[in-house]
Amino acid sequence: QVQLVESGGGLVQPGGSLRLSCVVSESIFRLNIMAWYRQAPGKQREFLAAILRGGSANYADSVQGRFGISRDNTKNTVYLQMNSLQPDDTAVYYCNVFPERYIRSWGQGTQVTVSS
Repeated sequence: QVQLVESGGGLVQPGGSLRLSCVVSESIFRLNIMAWYRQAPGKQREFLAAILRGGSANYADSVQGRFGISRDNTKNTVYLQMNSLQPDDTAVYYCNVFPERYIRSWGQGTQVTVSS
């Protein structure tokens, strides 16, 4: 079973930036498409961005132009650069494979809180 450890969250002011990391216990090259998701209190989990093993990426409209997903296949690590953060971005952020129907389990996630 794939183990995923997300980190890099924290408290940030509106307009600020954070970079999240996700270390994966298996080869992300083999897993192919990796993605970031988030879940805000009282809301369903939301897809944010996905990246293919070669680096091509897609984004949800809600984060297009503000967030950037990247990966280092040699380190089995996926990153999410988040800029221009707003209070609506407050959530627990998770990485995992894409699409969701292939997901067997989730990591603990990393909390991002955007507040002044």
